[in-house]
Amino acid sequence: MTLLELQRRMAEAVMLPLTRTDTMQQKARNGRSMMAEAAAFIKPNDRLTSFERLEIYNRQYWFRIISAFAEDFPGLGAVVGQAAFEKLTRAYLTDCPSQSFTLRNLGSRLETWLLEHPQYAGKRLELALDVVRLEWAYIESFDNATERALTIADLGQLDGESQLSLQPHLRLLHLLDAVDDFVIDVHRRQASQGVASNAVTSAKHLRSRRLPASLKRGDIYLGVHRYENAVYYKRLEREEYLLLRALDAGSTLGEALDQAFTSSPLPEDQRPARVQAWFANWAELGWFCRHKTAAARRTARKRVN
Repeated sequence: MTLLELQRRMAEAVMLPLTRTDTMQQKARNGRSMMAEAAAFIKPNDRLTSFERLEIYNRQYWFRIISAFAEDFPGLGAVVGQAAFEKLTRAYLTDCPSQSFTLRNLGSRLETWLLEHPQYAGKRLELALDVVRLEWAYIESFDNATERALTIADLGQLDGESQLSLQPHLRLLHLLDAVDDFVIDVHRRQASQGVASNAVTSAKHLRSRRLPASLKRGDIYLGVHRYENAVYYKRLEREEYLLLRALDAGSTLGEALDQAFTSSPLPEDQRPARVQAWFANWAELGWFCRHKTAAARRTARKRVN
């Protein structure tokens, strides 16, 4: 057996999902006995069999990723409830195992997976999806790069044919529920309680998080961004959001302005002052950087993920 073969065999065994009682499965995915599999490349000692030694790594791997997932998505746990969240966590991590060197990317496929498995959100699918989008945006905003920001003087040189790129850490969201304050409160409570050390602790923390009896429904537009090493949620006007989205998609400034104000109720004579105020605020927050092509932006994001 080569070193690479041994590494792959060990990884497959360690990543094998646990039983409902948090013990190691008796059979591998291919039906082979895990006792025989463990004995093939792990020696027993005077206290533990080969299977028992492998089981330690299997259980610790799963306890760690379950804990990390709970730490990343406490808001989702509060929305669906403790028992449902535990089932969702195990099902998602089984279907979408870690493919990265970092636990940061555990939830990268969660929104798509939840859309394909709506039963795990029960009657709160739309709300759960909004919370997932916001919590994943938080992770991306916290980790993604910051490039040299354009100043207000730089922006003053623009014309209708100019193109702009948004900072890699800026995420734009259109939500159907006003979940930002709720998620902020959940994350604040998590921080005050300390980082969960295992899945059991994470589950206990979920009991103290309660979803408000009602959340304001309606279109909510957010800019999730990092400023001085902290992540913030900034409410945006609809036109403001559309303008930023268009610029991020590669539209020229003139095209983006047209898209932002199509069907807008804002009187035309008020628009120039509103746009000027937006750009001044965006420049202060450092939201713009030198324009990159869409391909270059995708490449930069792949490096992060």
